[in-house]
Amino acid sequence: MISKTKPFSRQVLEFKNLAQECDQIIAHLKADVYHTLQRKGAVIGISGGIDSSLTLALTVKALGPENVLGILMPEQDSSPDSARLAHDLAQNFGIETVTENITGALKGFNCYKRRDDAVKRIFQEYNPATHKMKIGLNESGLASNLPQLFYLTIVDTAGQEQTRRLPANEFRQIVAASNFKQRSRMAILYYHAEANHYAAIGTPNKHEVQQGFFVKNGDGGADVMPIAHLYKTQVYQMAEHLGIPREIIERTPTSDTYTAEQTQEEFFFQMPFEEMDLYWYAFENGYNTEEVALVMNKTEEEVQGIFTGFERKIKTTDYLRMEPIKY
Repeated sequence: MISKTKPFSRQVLEFKNLAQECDQIIAHLKADVYHTLQRKGAVIGISGGIDSSLTLALTVKALGPENVLGILMPEQDSSPDSARLAHDLAQNFGIETVTENITGALKGFNCYKRRDDAVKRIFQEYNPATHKMKIGLNESGLASNLPQLFYLTIVDTAGQEQTRRLPANEFRQIVAASNFKQRSRMAILYYHAEANHYAAIGTPNKHEVQQGFFVKNGDGGADVMPIAHLYKTQVYQMAEHLGIPREIIERTPTSDTYTAEQTQEEFFFQMPFEEMDLYWYAFENGYNTEEVALVMNKTEEEVQGIFTGFERKIKTTDYLRMEPIKY
């Protein structure tokens, strides 16, 4: 861990010179695409989410809109808002877009059938034509020191929900099937990158990379990841500065993976980004639990529980960040 250099506070992640921070990323991105990678432009998958939107804005600033191609990759479970907001974003920054509907590819992989077969083993009455589904973590949160437990929820047409503990086998099958989505999108992204001699730009932020909220060889695969060092609240700071459309900034971050509505907090992170950013900063920079607890209005035991949860996520997702083991 890095030794702390300043007192811990709720303002510790606010940029002092936002324009300078943006300019540094833009300069690095330009050099990396044109010189290190020797490509003549960039492709980005855009979904109307805040991370891909900021990444697009930075890339356009670095390379110019004429050298950036936005790829929309909806499928049958995608929210209609995603495509609408992605088109608004592209128009706002003056780039061309291509839409590649990946539903057919996912059906070819039996993505939906494999997922639904696992759901039906938990809820026999589940019918994808009349029900929506999602999975999420237990509500105990990071501070409990208890192992994370995933639950499966189905929602019928009347809005009635049923939730049950998700056994390990069914959890793995649902996740493995759903991961076809991210891996299919990355295959499409690289098709357009290679066809245009462009670089593939990744959109994960710091938490997604370091806590393992990405799919290996899916959204975790890219040539450059310009915002992988940014906390989520810093993503929002830059988005405001670079003129991301207001509706995107105010949109609740979602996984947009399962058929039922679900926030990223519900599925994986377990706490609001405004809090998680601060805890993670304190955790990785070696602040003591007493100092953090005082600022965050928590007990030292609660803060230590959150830190332990972070350590657990890093350990269990280390394999995602590993390079292939070579002999």
